[in-house]
Amino acid sequence: MAEALVIGALVNGLANVVLDRLISSEFVNLVVGKKLDRKLVDRLKTAILAAKALAADAEQKQFGNELVREWLDGLKDALYNADDLLDRVFIKAQIHNKVRIRLPHFLDLSSREMVTKIEEVVERIADLETRKDTLGLKEIPTGSSSWRPPSTSLVKGNVFGRDGDQQALIKMLNDNNHHNLSVISILGMGGVGKTTLAQWLYNNKDLMDGVDLKAWICVSENFDVVETTKNVIKGISSGVCSLDSFDLLQQDLKKKLSEKKFFIVLDDVWSEDADKWNSFITPFQHGTKGSTILLTSRKVNVGRIVQHYNSYTLNQLSDDYCWSIFADNASFPETNGSSELERIGRKIVKRCDGLPLAAETLGRLLRSERHVEEWNKILSSDIWEFRLANCKIVPALLLSYHHLPTHLKGCFVYCSLYPKDYQFDKDELILLWMAEDLLRPPKRGETLEEVGCECFDELASRLFFKQVQNYIQKYFVMHDLMHDLATFLAGDLCCRFGEKEEMSILTRHLSYNHSIPVKTCSSSKNKSLRTLLYINNGSPFWKPRTTLQCDILSKNKYLRVLSFDTLDIFQYSIAKKLIQLRYLDLSWSDVKILPESLCNLCNLQTLKLEGCSKLTMLPNGMYNLVNLRHLNIRRTPLEKMPKGMGKLKQLHILSNFVVGKQEDNGIQELGGLLNLHGSLEIQKLEKVVDANEARSARIIDKKHIDDLLLKWSLSSGDDMVSNTHTDEQDILGGACNHTLA
Repeated sequence: MAEALVIGALVNGLANVVLDRLISSEFVNLVVGKKLDRKLVDRLKTAILAAKALAADAEQKQFGNELVREWLDGLKDALYNADDLLDRVFIKAQIHNKVRIRLPHFLDLSSREMVTKIEEVVERIADLETRKDTLGLKEIPTGSSSWRPPSTSLVKGNVFGRDGDQQALIKMLNDNNHHNLSVISILGMGGVGKTTLAQWLYNNKDLMDGVDLKAWICVSENFDVVETTKNVIKGISSGVCSLDSFDLLQQDLKKKLSEKKFFIVLDDVWSEDADKWNSFITPFQHGTKGSTILLTSRKVNVGRIVQHYNSYTLNQLSDDYCWSIFADNASFPETNGSSELERIGRKIVKRCDGLPLAAETLGRLLRSERHVEEWNKILSSDIWEFRLANCKIVPALLLSYHHLPTHLKGCFVYCSLYPKDYQFDKDELILLWMAEDLLRPPKRGETLEEVGCECFDELASRLFFKQVQNYIQKYFVMHDLMHDLATFLAGDLCCRFGEKEEMSILTRHLSYNHSIPVKTCSSSKNKSLRTLLYINNGSPFWKPRTTLQCDILSKNKYLRVLSFDTLDIFQYSIAKKLIQLRYLDLSWSDVKILPESLCNLCNLQTLKLEGCSKLTMLPNGMYNLVNLRHLNIRRTPLEKMPKGMGKLKQLHILSNFVVGKQEDNGIQELGGLLNLHGSLEIQKLEKVVDANEARSARIIDKKHIDDLLLKWSLSSGDDMVSNTHTDEQDILGGACNHTLA
């Protein structure tokens, strides 16, 4: 059914984050019964659970129903409010507990204000729940059913633009003729034409010459091993199979396939369950040479359980071939057609970004329609506004989203902050997901960075990202229609300022690539932003200078992500207020001094100060940033490190360490930082007294350092400064814990 598509998506993810926070032992111990009354916490839990039960139904009905979409937006906004408030009250409780501040109840105005705001959130969520009957919302099971009817082996219509793919797959099949069993997987995103290509191969007489048995099985989302085995038997036995026992089914299939050359297509496979695959594949091992199982899938890891496995990635079509598909489905004449309609039609096709299903869908919407107005209407429409019954590409892409785990749905939607064709950097995106609390909790012994890497790789394996590599760099891109899907699902939650000139009161995440007007910054609407992210989508070597007004910072105290392009002064008052900040990027700015109040940001995970050419000192209290995991100070002319950097035990990435003269900022501070990863550059080694001091840095124990660069400074008139202190080879040997010849 087309309606059962987006169950348990973004709203459920948000609800789970808030509910998990409410029941966490740290929150209960520090907040419940102290900062917040237990009854208020229970009322909030009850309200969220009641509204969450309706979210699945609402997310199904939002397409084409503006009132339901507004209801969902309201619930998302209320959940964000709840999470922001609870996060803030928890952080304040941590700070007060640490410094043992105990204010008299009548003086603790901020706590009373917080209670009032949380009570308002409870009332708002409860009010949303009461509107369920008006909107026709009800609690539904969280199962799913496919949007698409089962595929068959019959070729439907013409196949355009796949000659090269057809020949490549024929060669791949022929090259495997000397194996008893080969598994070949056709991979591609939804709507790219995997099934169409498999149908063509299945019906190719030359290719099927010598094949004794063949069958077409549409597996779809539920890979039931028993049912699929039974369907294979039916496929090779003219639809007859009366067995039910799995053992008897496998014995029967083995007997039928033995000493036979077979060609079995498993279309639309989703399961990566290795146990299921190992169990299913056993009878297929007994065929003769050249036997093949052909899979179609959107997931890279499906079917990788046999020795002879190959995959073929199906890419998008050119605009010309998509035009051929569009014209064929629109019944547009090959010759003597209206040049005006063709001009509009080719613009429509460009929006399909190489997906044949999109071209087919939009062509059918205009079948036999010859009025320019109607073609322009399709050109100017958002495909996400079409009814699902009329537009197959929408559910085709939504199905990929629907199959994501809840936390990955949030990670995907967050990508809507970036413009189309953006070159994603994997590591950078992971840091932002960490800051926004979008990742699943780490397992025992697992780091947040490892969780983020797993999440990104999972999205890439499901073809939400495509890797591009050239001689300069490696990066990832997202298909235009996938980007459109992320933008649609985000709604007003995310805003790319510049493409939109105003943000909604519901906006929580804002990206910008040019200056935000004073009027927008001072608007009373914008008080609940979590993200202010500068995105430079131009040349990395040149960019227009972009300013961010202080008004917008002073009003948005719930910020978790903040990045600037242009900044001269990072104000003390702003740093003091942003206690929920997890990610701060001041790279390439003109900032000269960082205020000591920056060191009160006890939740800060990432601090990026690359290329700050006027910054020579870090704040003295850096050792208080106990949750800091990433510190990037490349190309920033620091004179020395602040004291106590060795206390930052969570540091995962430290780009540079500038050795100081004192014991509390010397090289020995590196000794306790055993979790460092990636590259590390140690500067001003001339300040190290001897090899023993160098050895205290414990470089040899930092197992995850890939690149180590050791630097001595040059004096203006002599050779190495360290020549006046000790021998560089001793220092180098001490740092690396071995003797140099």
